[in-house]
Amino acid sequence: MLLFELIRQDLNSAARAGRMTTGHGPVDTPAFMPVGTAGSVKGVTQEQLKTDIGAGIILANTYHLFLRPGNEVMAAAGGIHRFCGWEGPFLTDSGGYQVFSMAASRKLTEEGVWFRSHIDGSSHLFTPENVVDTQRVIGADIIMALDECLSLPASGEETRRSMELTHRWLDRGLIRMEATQPLYGYDQSFFPIVQGGMDPELRRNSARYIAGKDCAGCAIGGLSVGEPEEQMYELSGLVCGILPASKPRYLMGVGTPWNLLENMALGVDLFDCVIPTRNGRNGMLFTGEGVINIRNKKWETCFQPLDEATPCFASLNYSRAYLRHLMISGELLGMQLASVHNLAFYMNLMKEARKHILEGDFQSWKNEMVPRLKQRL
Repeated sequence: MLLFELIRQDLNSAARAGRMTTGHGPVDTPAFMPVGTAGSVKGVTQEQLKTDIGAGIILANTYHLFLRPGNEVMAAAGGIHRFCGWEGPFLTDSGGYQVFSMAASRKLTEEGVWFRSHIDGSSHLFTPENVVDTQRVIGADIIMALDECLSLPASGEETRRSMELTHRWLDRGLIRMEATQPLYGYDQSFFPIVQGGMDPELRRNSARYIAGKDCAGCAIGGLSVGEPEEQMYELSGLVCGILPASKPRYLMGVGTPWNLLENMALGVDLFDCVIPTRNGRNGMLFTGEGVINIRNKKWETCFQPLDEATPCFASLNYSRAYLRHLMISGELLGMQLASVHNLAFYMNLMKEARKHILEGDFQSWKNEMVPRLKQRL
């Protein structure tokens, strides 16, 4: 089972420094997971993730890996670590978010959710049981429960029905998890997901239900789906106040650098998001002084490094002018360098946050950093 050691909590906030220990090594928290949907972080090699970016854990997606390359190939490879050459931990999202985002091509039932492949239109069923089986085959260190991520806006009755279905699916997934064994010689852990939409009372109910399952960790889903940031923070803080302090808390799909810091202050330990790579490929760079649109003409003759405060080869050895040239020219290297830089920036932000939690001044540092990070340069 995954072990979690709570090392220090900030004196003036709920921010925590901890360490998760998995079958593929430790992960210091707070931590950010680069998104490797199909077993690949777009434009970034595993060697770069390890040595230049300093990633500790990667997220992959059950929906995409189930469809391609498929369970047979993954099993023959001996699991995702051997398949892709990443020796560190993997967390797999259950695929529920991807399925539920395809409203026109899926059908929800008590049994599970029917959906059509975005690749060839073939029909498939995800159930709480078979997504556990698939994640066993993939070989993830952390397995996520199947949940329903409700689209906004939703009525109170729709939200309650969705939450209760997620809870029933969780119970079935737990039974399947307990009835099966890892396939590749290392432990796998199971995280349930808090839902409840934007309703504080439903969020409380869901958090209490999830906390009562005594799983290795807990996830918070259904946020950062279009609601105002302040509402996300309100609900995240409410849920963190209920989930057990002895377990890691994972906020799914979040977010910008300032979102990460604000949610850390509320007690979140683990994050993932496509923003650093997706936005990077479109020319947005995150730096310690603010956000850069590298495609703007103002950077045409700016020969300073991308970000002198980010300890990464790409950040320190390529100029803003050169990266702008690559982007404007449509060179693939431009998208790769921007992705590497943004991920390295996120990892360094995690390290800095952890350092300030351990030193006891996280809250004042966070309050100084957030407005700076939001600036448009």
